[in-house]
Amino acid sequence: MKIKNLFLFLVLTIVSCQKDQKKTQTKNTLIAENTQIAEVEKKGTEERILHIDTIKISENKNDVVSHVFANLMKQEADKNSIVTSTFRLDFFKGKTKISSSTVAIQYYEKNSEWGGSLGLSNSSTKNSSFIKIETGYPACGYTFSNYLFYLKNNNLQLVHEWEAMSDGGWGIWTEFITDDLDKDPVKFYCKTVSLEPDDNDTEDSGVLKYSDSTLFSLQGNKWKKKLLSAKEKPYFEKKTTATAFYQQD
Repeated sequence: MKIKNLFLFLVLTIVSCQKDQKKTQTKNTLIAENTQIAEVEKKGTEERILHIDTIKISENKNDVVSHVFANLMKQEADKNSIVTSTFRLDFFKGKTKISSSTVAIQYYEKNSEWGGSLGLSNSSTKNSSFIKIETGYPACGYTFSNYLFYLKNNNLQLVHEWEAMSDGGWGIWTEFITDDLDKDPVKFYCKTVSLEPDDNDTEDSGVLKYSDSTLFSLQGNKWKKKLLSAKEKPYFEKKTTATAFYQQD
Protein backbone atom coordinates (compact mmCIF):
# COMPACT_ATOMS: atom_id res chain seq x y z
CA MET A 1 0.00 0.00 0.00
CA LYS A 2 2.83 2.35 0.89
CA ILE A 3 4.59 1.55 -2.39
CA LYS A 4 1.40 2.29 -4.32
CA ASN A 5 0.96 5.62 -2.54
CA LEU A 6 4.61 6.51 -3.15
CA PHE A 7 4.23 5.71 -6.85
CA LEU A 8 1.08 7.83 -7.06
CA PHE A 9 2.88 10.72 -5.32
CA LEU A 10 5.79 10.55 -7.80
CA VAL A 11 3.42 10.56 -10.79
CA LEU A 12 1.55 13.60 -9.47
CA THR A 13 4.83 15.38 -8.75
CA ILE A 14 6.13 14.79 -12.30
CA VAL A 15 2.86 16.00 -13.84
CA SER A 16 2.88 19.06 -11.59
CA CYS A 17 6.50 19.89 -12.56
CA GLN A 18 5.67 19.56 -16.24
CA LYS A 19 2.72 21.93 -15.83
CA ASP A 20 4.87 24.44 -13.93
CA GLN A 21 7.59 24.18 -16.57
CA LYS A 22 5.03 24.77 -19.34
CA LYS A 23 3.69 27.83 -17.50
CA THR A 24 7.23 29.15 -17.05
CA GLN A 25 8.03 28.64 -20.73
CA THR A 26 4.83 30.44 -21.74
CA LYS A 27 5.61 33.31 -19.37
CA ASN A 28 9.17 33.61 -20.71
CA THR A 29 7.86 33.63 -24.29
CA LEU A 30 5.56 36.54 -23.47
CA ILE A 31 8.44 38.41 -21.87
CA ALA A 32 10.63 37.85 -24.93
CA GLU A 33 7.89 39.12 -27.22
CA ASN A 34 6.95 42.23 -25.25
CA THR A 35 10.00 43.54 -23.41
CA GLN A 36 12.59 45.96 -24.77
CA ILE A 37 15.29 45.16 -22.24
CA ALA A 38 18.61 44.63 -24.00
CA GLU A 39 19.53 41.38 -22.27
CA VAL A 40 16.26 39.64 -23.19
CA GLU A 41 16.37 40.69 -26.83
CA LYS A 42 19.99 39.64 -27.17
CA LYS A 43 19.15 36.12 -25.96
CA GLY A 44 16.58 35.75 -28.72
CA THR A 45 19.00 36.69 -31.49
CA GLU A 46 22.47 35.81 -30.23
CA GLU A 47 22.69 32.63 -32.33
CA ARG A 48 22.45 34.73 -35.50
CA ILE A 49 25.03 37.35 -34.48
CA LEU A 50 28.66 36.75 -35.45
CA HIS A 51 30.14 39.61 -33.42
CA ILE A 52 28.96 42.59 -31.34
CA ASP A 53 30.65 45.95 -30.79
CA THR A 54 29.32 48.56 -28.35
CA ILE A 55 29.42 52.21 -29.44
CA LYS A 56 29.18 54.63 -26.52
CA ILE A 57 27.39 57.84 -27.52
CA SER A 58 26.38 59.82 -24.43
CA GLU A 59 26.02 59.52 -20.66
CA ASN A 60 23.56 62.43 -20.54
CA LYS A 61 20.13 61.00 -19.73
CA ASN A 62 18.48 63.81 -21.72
CA ASP A 63 20.16 62.85 -25.00
CA VAL A 64 18.27 60.82 -27.60
CA VAL A 65 20.55 57.79 -27.36
CA SER A 66 23.14 56.43 -24.93
CA HIS A 67 24.79 53.66 -26.94
CA VAL A 68 24.54 51.56 -30.07
CA PHE A 69 25.16 47.85 -30.57
CA ALA A 70 26.86 47.06 -33.91
CA ASN A 71 25.83 43.45 -34.62
CA LEU A 72 27.68 41.63 -37.40
CA MET A 73 24.92 39.53 -38.97
CA LYS A 74 26.58 38.02 -42.04
CA GLN A 75 29.53 38.19 -44.42
CA GLU A 76 29.14 37.25 -48.08
CA ALA A 77 31.61 37.17 -50.98
CA ASP A 78 30.56 37.89 -54.56
CA LYS A 79 31.99 36.30 -57.72
CA ASN A 80 34.97 38.67 -57.55
CA SER A 81 35.71 37.62 -53.95
CA ILE A 82 34.66 41.03 -52.62
CA VAL A 83 33.32 40.47 -49.11
CA THR A 84 30.34 42.50 -47.91
CA SER A 85 29.70 42.61 -44.16
CA THR A 86 26.15 43.34 -43.01
CA PHE A 87 25.58 44.99 -39.63
CA ARG A 88 22.43 45.66 -37.67
CA LEU A 89 22.80 48.82 -35.59
CA ASP A 90 20.59 48.76 -32.49
CA PHE A 91 20.07 52.19 -30.89
CA PHE A 92 19.49 52.24 -27.13
CA LYS A 93 18.63 54.78 -24.47
CA GLY A 94 19.61 53.10 -21.24
CA LYS A 95 18.15 49.59 -21.37
CA THR A 96 15.42 50.51 -23.84
CA LYS A 97 15.91 49.76 -27.51
CA ILE A 98 14.70 52.71 -29.60
CA SER A 99 15.21 51.55 -33.19
CA SER A 100 17.46 49.65 -35.59
CA SER A 101 19.08 50.16 -38.99
CA THR A 102 21.06 47.88 -41.30
CA VAL A 103 24.25 48.90 -43.12
CA ALA A 104 26.42 46.92 -45.55
CA ILE A 105 30.18 47.52 -45.73
CA GLN A 106 32.57 46.22 -48.38
CA TYR A 107 36.18 45.43 -47.48
CA TYR A 108 35.43 45.51 -43.75
CA GLU A 109 38.70 44.88 -41.93
CA LYS A 110 38.98 42.50 -38.99
CA ASN A 111 39.68 44.40 -35.73
CA SER A 112 38.09 47.56 -37.11
CA GLU A 113 36.91 49.98 -34.45
CA TRP A 114 33.55 51.76 -34.06
CA GLY A 115 32.87 55.26 -32.80
CA GLY A 116 29.95 57.63 -32.48
CA SER A 117 28.94 61.16 -31.52
CA LEU A 118 25.97 63.50 -31.43
CA GLY A 119 25.47 66.53 -33.67
CA LEU A 120 26.42 67.64 -37.16
CA SER A 121 29.68 69.05 -35.78
CA ASN A 122 31.60 69.15 -32.52
CA SER A 123 29.89 72.48 -31.76
CA SER A 124 26.32 71.20 -32.11
CA THR A 125 26.08 68.20 -29.78
CA LYS A 126 23.68 69.53 -27.13
CA ASN A 127 20.30 67.77 -27.32
CA SER A 128 20.95 66.96 -30.98
CA SER A 129 18.81 64.49 -32.89
CA PHE A 130 21.72 63.75 -35.26
CA ILE A 131 23.95 60.75 -34.58
CA LYS A 132 27.21 60.08 -36.40
CA ILE A 133 28.56 56.54 -36.56
CA GLU A 134 31.94 55.58 -38.02
CA THR A 135 33.93 52.40 -38.39
CA GLY A 136 37.30 51.49 -39.83
CA TYR A 137 40.70 50.02 -39.12
CA PRO A 138 42.61 52.45 -36.84
CA ALA A 139 45.66 53.13 -39.01
CA CYS A 140 46.74 55.72 -41.57
CA GLY A 141 45.57 55.12 -45.12
CA TYR A 142 42.56 52.97 -44.23
CA THR A 143 39.08 53.99 -45.36
CA PHE A 144 36.41 54.65 -42.73
CA SER A 145 32.69 54.15 -43.39
CA ASN A 146 30.57 56.97 -41.95
CA TYR A 147 26.82 57.29 -41.34
CA LEU A 148 24.61 60.21 -40.30
CA PHE A 149 21.36 59.21 -38.59
CA TYR A 150 18.43 61.33 -37.45
CA LEU A 151 16.44 60.10 -34.44
CA LYS A 152 13.29 62.02 -33.54
CA ASN A 153 10.27 60.77 -31.58
CA ASN A 154 11.74 57.24 -31.78
CA ASN A 155 11.77 57.40 -35.60
CA LEU A 156 15.20 56.66 -37.09
CA GLN A 157 16.39 57.73 -40.54
CA LEU A 158 19.74 57.17 -42.27
CA VAL A 159 20.27 60.64 -43.73
CA HIS A 160 23.67 60.32 -45.38
CA GLU A 161 26.64 57.99 -45.71
CA TRP A 162 30.18 58.64 -46.92
CA GLU A 163 33.77 57.42 -46.75
CA ALA A 164 36.77 59.15 -45.21
CA MET A 165 40.51 58.53 -45.20
CA SER A 166 43.51 60.22 -43.62
CA ASP A 167 47.19 59.62 -44.23
CA GLY A 168 49.88 61.93 -42.91
CA GLY A 169 47.75 65.07 -43.16
CA TRP A 170 46.37 64.22 -46.59
CA GLY A 171 42.98 62.66 -47.04
CA ILE A 172 39.32 62.94 -47.96
CA TRP A 173 36.32 63.61 -45.71
CA THR A 174 32.86 65.23 -45.57
CA GLU A 175 32.23 68.61 -43.99
CA PHE A 176 28.79 69.68 -42.73
CA ILE A 177 27.68 73.32 -42.72
CA THR A 178 24.75 74.79 -40.80
CA ASP A 179 23.86 78.31 -39.64
CA ASP A 180 22.27 77.16 -36.39
CA LEU A 181 24.52 75.28 -33.97
CA ASP A 182 22.26 75.66 -30.91
CA LYS A 183 19.39 73.48 -32.12
CA ASP A 184 18.50 71.01 -34.85
CA PRO A 185 18.33 72.84 -38.20
CA VAL A 186 15.60 72.48 -40.81
CA LYS A 187 18.25 72.57 -43.52
CA PHE A 188 22.00 72.12 -43.80
CA TYR A 189 24.70 71.48 -46.37
CA CYS A 190 27.64 69.15 -46.80
CA LYS A 191 30.55 68.90 -49.21
CA THR A 192 33.34 66.44 -49.87
CA VAL A 193 36.77 67.86 -49.07
CA SER A 194 39.97 66.32 -50.41
CA LEU A 195 43.53 67.41 -49.74
CA GLU A 196 45.96 65.54 -51.97
CA PRO A 197 49.71 65.86 -52.57
CA ASP A 198 50.61 67.17 -56.02
CA ASP A 199 53.54 66.27 -58.27
CA ASN A 200 55.68 69.09 -56.87
CA ASP A 201 58.96 68.11 -55.28
CA THR A 202 57.94 69.90 -52.08
CA GLU A 203 56.54 67.37 -49.62
CA ASP A 204 54.07 69.88 -48.18
CA SER A 205 52.62 71.01 -51.52
CA GLY A 206 49.15 69.81 -52.45
CA VAL A 207 45.76 70.47 -54.02
CA LEU A 208 42.55 71.28 -52.15
CA LYS A 209 39.30 70.21 -53.84
CA TYR A 210 35.60 70.54 -53.02
CA SER A 211 32.99 68.29 -54.62
CA ASP A 212 29.49 66.86 -54.13
CA SER A 213 27.87 69.94 -52.61
CA THR A 214 24.57 68.70 -51.17
CA LEU A 215 21.53 70.39 -49.62
CA PHE A 216 19.51 68.60 -46.94
CA SER A 217 16.03 69.86 -46.05
CA LEU A 218 13.50 68.59 -43.52
CA GLN A 219 10.15 67.87 -45.18
CA GLY A 220 7.57 66.70 -42.68
CA ASN A 221 9.53 64.32 -40.48
CA LYS A 222 11.89 63.09 -43.21
CA TRP A 223 15.11 64.51 -44.59
CA LYS A 224 15.46 64.98 -48.34
CA LYS A 225 18.76 65.67 -50.09
CA LYS A 226 19.59 67.36 -53.36
CA LEU A 227 22.96 67.31 -55.10
CA LEU A 228 23.93 70.87 -56.06
CA SER A 229 27.06 70.08 -58.08
CA ALA A 230 28.12 67.41 -60.57
CA LYS A 231 28.57 64.09 -58.80
CA GLU A 232 32.18 63.28 -57.86
CA LYS A 233 33.52 66.20 -59.94
CA PRO A 234 35.33 69.10 -58.21
CA TYR A 235 33.59 72.48 -58.35
CA PHE A 236 36.48 74.17 -56.50
CA GLU A 237 40.22 73.51 -56.80
CA LYS A 238 43.17 75.36 -55.30
CA LYS A 239 46.88 74.74 -54.84
CA THR A 240 48.00 74.96 -51.24
CA THR A 241 50.16 73.29 -48.63
CA ALA A 242 49.07 71.01 -45.83
CA THR A 243 50.61 73.44 -43.34
CA ALA A 244 48.65 76.41 -44.69
CA PHE A 245 45.41 74.44 -44.84
CA TYR A 246 45.48 73.36 -41.20
CA GLN A 247 46.66 76.76 -39.98
CA GLN A 248 43.52 78.42 -41.35
CA ASP A 249 41.38 76.28 -39.06
